[in-house]
Amino acid sequence: MVARRLACRRLDRSPELWPPGRLPHYYMKIIRAEHLGMCFGVKDAIALALETARHEPLTILGELVHNETVLAELKRSGIQFQSEAREVGTGTVMITAHGASERKLGAVRGRGLQVLEGTCPLVRVAHRAVAKLVGDGYHPVIIGKRDHVEVRGMTEDLAEFDVVLSAADVAQLRERPRFGIAAQTTQPIERVRELARLIRERFPQSEVRFIDTVCQPTKQRQHAAVELAQQCSVVVVIGGTRSNNTHELVQTCAQYCSRVHHVQTAADLCADWFRSDDTVGITAGTSTPDDVIAGVEGSLHAIASVGEARLISHAAAT
Repeated sequence: MVARRLACRRLDRSPELWPPGRLPHYYMKIIRAEHLGMCFGVKDAIALALETARHEPLTILGELVHNETVLAELKRSGIQFQSEAREVGTGTVMITAHGASERKLGAVRGRGLQVLEGTCPLVRVAHRAVAKLVGDGYHPVIIGKRDHVEVRGMTEDLAEFDVVLSAADVAQLRERPRFGIAAQTTQPIERVRELARLIRERFPQSEVRFIDTVCQPTKQRQHAAVELAQQCSVVVVIGGTRSNNTHELVQTCAQYCSRVHHVQTAADLCADWFRSDDTVGITAGTSTPDDVIAGVEGSLHAIASVGEARLISHAAAT
């Protein structure tokens, strides 16, 4: 089973507390997706930033990851953040986990700054795939969000390219002899495959080559989210407000569960979202820290405990 069930306290089932025919159901159940939370690329980037900052001043070019909790921790460690190389005031600059184009790296090196690579290895794989497609004579089409930092890193060095995210975008493509398709690493693989199919369908005379660059952690979390949402009456998705993969998890869960809530931390939870007979699922984006997930889980158990106490009190009174 893709989702694993967490230990969960149950209502007292002793018959002296409950009149005949009124024995209670188990109270709110809480389950986690099998795959959720931080991926290795994000963990490695954070560890590299913190270790470097212990020895020298460090500036990160952009947001290392799209998670406000993580960014606050890095700032507390003295790490600075700038959006442009010309604004950097430290001798060492770190590239985010989302990667950067050679053009952007050149601007950093042109200032004589030392570059620290925090790019996720799987994002590098995507960069190499796009370069291979272009080198082999294919017109590059990137499936992803045009304004996302990862997509900018994949495309800024290209003389010509297209970015698509919907069937409407595919309809705007003009015919080319050869299309080479790759994807932002955090896109749902089902969407990527469908858009690749639509491109082939729209241009039957063109040669279309597709390289799957969606990363394995994204695939695992998306698949686990589907399995989770199918079991649950409500799902809580934990992650940053600007995290693309977290938003994708929200959308995926909403296809199978009508009550889906996106929170950054436990402080965002609302007890009114939950009922005593709910099965509550938890999943989280690839930049969500383990302690944040644990905090949300703990708060959900606290909400469940309050609900249990109210049920017992009501039953005893009647």
